[in-house]
Amino acid sequence: MRIALLSPYDTGSHRAWLAGYARHSAHEIAPLTLQGQFWKWRMHGGAVTLARRYREQALAGDLLLATDMLDLTTFLALTRDETHGLPVGLYMHENQLTYPTRPGESRDLHYAFINYASMLCADAVFFNSAYHLESWFDELPRLLKHFPDYNELNTIPLLRERSHVLPLGLDLAPLDAQRPAQPRSGPLLILWNHRWEYDKQPAPFFQALYALQARRLDFRVALLGEHFVRIPPEFEEARERLGERIVQFGYAESRADYARWLWRADLVVSTAIHEFFGAAVVEALYCDCYPLLPNRLTYPQFIPAEDRAACLYDVDEALVERLAWAASHVEAVRARSWRNVAARYDWGALAPAYDEALAHVAAMPRPA
Repeated sequence: MRIALLSPYDTGSHRAWLAGYARHSAHEIAPLTLQGQFWKWRMHGGAVTLARRYREQALAGDLLLATDMLDLTTFLALTRDETHGLPVGLYMHENQLTYPTRPGESRDLHYAFINYASMLCADAVFFNSAYHLESWFDELPRLLKHFPDYNELNTIPLLRERSHVLPLGLDLAPLDAQRPAQPRSGPLLILWNHRWEYDKQPAPFFQALYALQARRLDFRVALLGEHFVRIPPEFEEARERLGERIVQFGYAESRADYARWLWRADLVVSTAIHEFFGAAVVEALYCDCYPLLPNRLTYPQFIPAEDRAACLYDVDEALVERLAWAASHVEAVRARSWRNVAARYDWGALAPAYDEALAHVAAMPRPA
């Protein structure tokens, strides 16, 4: 098939997902993208610009695949003479209904309604995790009941029926190029490879490290991940308090540098309050980082049942105790491989599943 892939917010994980699928798919992928900035404006106006470019570039194909940042209703309305017969898939990287708001902000329900209306226009909706799918449908009735009348609750089971889980594909195999010849050594190296933002909740992570420091345990920390505009105060405080224990502070500018830090680290930690998939954790697992993760969000799906008691924690105090154990039992941490847990999310494994799922959408009966 020829698939027109519509992504109005082409940056970060959205860009990596599109590029990875295009490289590994047996179908022909024709991308139509906009730069990943001004996300609110992309959800309002991106459909108008992409509709114009769709016409200009004559991208007619066998199927449309849009991401959640597109107002699919507007796009289809503006291209109806060219797209009215095409099957449509919608891929949900995230949604604007259950994405946590910043402290002090209130949710603008208009953006969540764009997601909802886009789903109504799609023949199939793909969520990147089961947690994402279930959390959306748990909250959707409350969104619709917010409105005064004609709240169309009967659409919810129809949308649920056309919704499926299609995990995020990742380029994991290239990480092997940076795998060191020598095994890990030295004190425990703890990895943070998440965005430096409120939804990743760094404060409990650093409080746990300060507790280890107070116990005079030997450890090092690598702080990777993007930050925007300014460095959050929690990270500035950590740089002051942890001092030489921090062996890396800031974003790895190249994929190779990032991979080398993954292979050097012993243990990856998350304290997030939001995660629809968890690509950073999967990448760390692939490089054999021992996981300490909250027992919520998407994280339980990554951990085998027999390891969950050791790797998943419910309260911050438990995180401190698990980290203290790891710092005192470094060889036990290094002895466990997690590669096979993560390898199923590599594009080599997932691209055929994507191809099959989208071929099924294309084969669905279409109205005359």
